[in-house]
Amino acid sequence: MIESVSAIVFAVLTGIVILFQACLAAGAPWGAASMGGKYPGKYPPKLRVVAIINMLLLGFIAAIVLSKADVWLPQLKTTATIGIWVVVAFFVLGTVMNTITPSKIERIWAPVAFLQLVTSLIVAIG
Repeated sequence: MIESVSAIVFAVLTGIVILFQACLAAGAPWGAASMGGKYPGKYPPKLRVVAIINMLLLGFIAAIVLSKADVWLPQLKTTATIGIWVVVAFFVLGTVMNTITPSKIERIWAPVAFLQLVTSLIVAIG
């Protein structure tokens, strides 16, 4: 039960990050809150493509977590059993990077990444 709730919380948080990436890809002037604030304002065209790739990657990551917790996509279960630990490692790194970023506004993502780390770890252990 706790694994399912954790997976759903993880998916909701990931959905928020996906929406943020979609806004960046669409030209929202929020670049200061991403990539260390290196591109304040609107992303240049190449980075908009990167934002779309990030959206796809995050969607796959959410699918791994949901599959591992038996919430969605049981056909990914074999991949999810190993993949969940890659997800946990990814969010360890994400938490650290969002905490130490030179962009003060980007640090708003540190608590989100930390919660993603915690919820993915609960799913991994469960």
